[in-house]
Amino acid sequence: MNTIIANKLNPGLRQEITSKFITTPNPADFSNCLTCGVCSAGCPFNGLHDEMDPRKFIRKILLGMHDEVLDSKFLWNCTMCERCTMECPMNVNIAGLVRTVRGMRVGEGERAPGFLQDVVEAQLKTGNQMEVTREDYLETLDWMSEELVSEVGDPNAAIVVDKEGADYLFFWDPREIKYYPQDILSIAKIFWAAGANWTCSSKWWDGTHYALFSGDDETSRILVQRTMDEYIRLKAKMVVVTECGHAMRAQRWGRKVWLGADYPVYSILELIADWIKEGRIKLDPSRNREPVTLHDPCNLVRKEGLVEVPRYVIRHAVTEFREMWPNGRYNYCCGGGGGALAFGDEYRPARMEKGRLKAEQIERTGAKIVLSPCHNCFDALDDIIRYYKLDVKVKHIHHMVSNALVIPGKEQA
Repeated sequence: MNTIIANKLNPGLRQEITSKFITTPNPADFSNCLTCGVCSAGCPFNGLHDEMDPRKFIRKILLGMHDEVLDSKFLWNCTMCERCTMECPMNVNIAGLVRTVRGMRVGEGERAPGFLQDVVEAQLKTGNQMEVTREDYLETLDWMSEELVSEVGDPNAAIVVDKEGADYLFFWDPREIKYYPQDILSIAKIFWAAGANWTCSSKWWDGTHYALFSGDDETSRILVQRTMDEYIRLKAKMVVVTECGHAMRAQRWGRKVWLGADYPVYSILELIADWIKEGRIKLDPSRNREPVTLHDPCNLVRKEGLVEVPRYVIRHAVTEFREMWPNGRYNYCCGGGGGALAFGDEYRPARMEKGRLKAEQIERTGAKIVLSPCHNCFDALDDIIRYYKLDVKVKHIHHMVSNALVIPGKEQA
């Protein structure tokens, strides 16, 4: 047991964190901690490796152990999944505390591990985390527009940029633009089939937000302000975010805490679910016969409450859906949350140790496809699958939907 030196404690640490804590409840609520240990019991990663006990972290904060808090390995080992908070009797948001203390370190000039800080700076400087040029972005959309016409057989099908007054202003993940252009086609095909009036921005189009992980609130405000600026400039009715958990969290929660704004923000999955219910799109699930399971991204499900929406869509798009156990809000983080994918090789062994729980979950289902409505989770799951040699593929939910789409004219042809 480590000795606590009383004259080295900083009684002002609690107030310093409170003053910098960006949250919707009272930022001082963490002082209500009862030291009951429910957070430690709820963390699926507690005990997997050193420095993974959330109760110890919060006790250090409340005792004023300034240096031990800022130098804690838990600060970066934690994936900020919020599973520790689910059953906390006092609703102590440990993930929020982790983010705040990370921001304190970054604010003092220290760099986040790996290339996390580089990603944040790239998005701030170029407008997107992958540093895709405007020319390449627009050319990729034009290319996929041509593919869309060929795919659906409609010469008027198009991905329209900067259209004013559209119902939906869509924000991409840069991975879709740079690495997975077929995802653009898949998404555009669904919008076309629904007869949706949609557009995307030529200027600020990246919905992702790695400052959410680094704790950099100044950058966070700038990034979310860019989204709101485009929403206003293009006179859209709502902002729609691609299948990306942290992007959804940053855009929907972020507009409230960083801007005090309340414009409508939706996940594309919410639109798809509505279009299925309304009959605007028709699906033939027999086109997706392989058994699938669903990974629940922490930011999308636990934090933003989209538990049933993905399941509703999946059940209409595939013939066999197998739940993991536990699932929904109780599902395990993939280990890539909190920016861990960007922490580099130093943190990979711990990430793979966390990923073992997810690998076991997937394997028990016997599914051949694991659906991930989040790009960060997609890459983390792909890494886990290769590391543990699982016979399974990772896909997004929109892949299942676009493959199952019934297009009357084309079906007859």
